[in-house]
Amino acid sequence: MTTTWKTAVALSAAALVGLTGCAGGSGSNGSGSNKEVSIAGFSVLQTANKKVFDDFNKTTAGKGVTFKTSYGASGDQSRAVLAGLDVDEVHLSLEPDVTKLVDGGIVDSNWKDGANKGVLTQSVVVLVVRKGNPKNIKTWADLIKPGVKIVTPNPGSSGSAKWNILAAFGQVIAQGGSEADATSYLTKFLNNTVALPGSGHDATTAFEGGTGDVLLSYEDEAIEARQAGADFDYIVPDQTLLIQNTGALTKGANASAKAFLDFQLSKEGQTDYAEEGFRPLDPAIKVPVTGANDPNNPFPTPTTLLTIDKNFGGWDAANTKFFDDTNGLVTKLLAATGKS
Repeated sequence: MTTTWKTAVALSAAALVGLTGCAGGSGSNGSGSNKEVSIAGFSVLQTANKKVFDDFNKTTAGKGVTFKTSYGASGDQSRAVLAGLDVDEVHLSLEPDVTKLVDGGIVDSNWKDGANKGVLTQSVVVLVVRKGNPKNIKTWADLIKPGVKIVTPNPGSSGSAKWNILAAFGQVIAQGGSEADATSYLTKFLNNTVALPGSGHDATTAFEGGTGDVLLSYEDEAIEARQAGADFDYIVPDQTLLIQNTGALTKGANASAKAFLDFQLSKEGQTDYAEEGFRPLDPAIKVPVTGANDPNNPFPTPTTLLTIDKNFGGWDAANTKFFDDTNGLVTKLLAATGKS
């Protein structure tokens, strides 16, 4: 791995320290109580999971269960688990961050065999703008206009960053452009990027603090931030990318963790996630969502909804083509634009 994207060992140590809750391990190598579930999740989940935990505790299987949690950038979380962070469940932004744990012997190779194919939550890439949209940003084309300042997370650590950048690239082709056109667009996009925070949550914090004119974000992150009082607008572009966040139990996860995973995928669990801004895996689930542009129609259908499998050949192909440490298209563009 190049020094540009290499994460210091201290990040893994910080994640270990960041595990909060009741003391005692309960993960695949731990000896804690069967009523304690340890979870490593990507940063945006921190708020949403609180409601899911509370409602799980109201069920027979969840009665008396306590949670230990560690949240951070998806790539950092995966590396922390590989480095020894002992958890029962990982809920990460990208499939490759779980695949690394399969390769490391921490997650079973059959983790995608369920009806959900390993997906626990989903969203889409949106454009977050200042209240009243003073820059009049409505489409992807507006992001590369002179003077527009973009905030998006760093693809070296953040899963949401990869979703964002692939959405920016893919929308050009979805509108009839060539790969050369998409590369040209991405170059202009990166030239307009003024901040690459470490995680999706950090990017939202930076934007709320006054950095930039537009933030690329998960739809659910934008909705959750508005639920918490953030005073900004967001746009679901006509062409965007379906974000599928994957999760799995670690080997030896306890019975409570298994019950919790079942709850996350249940109608009640998915309804909880929907109320926090995630698009439910079951489209039949319909709930009003505070903070959405239209609370009664919170998840509008884009004109073109790209997917990682259909439009990018799956994550193995996309990671190699765009994010390889040496030859990835985005890796090279970050260096060429001075953003690495």
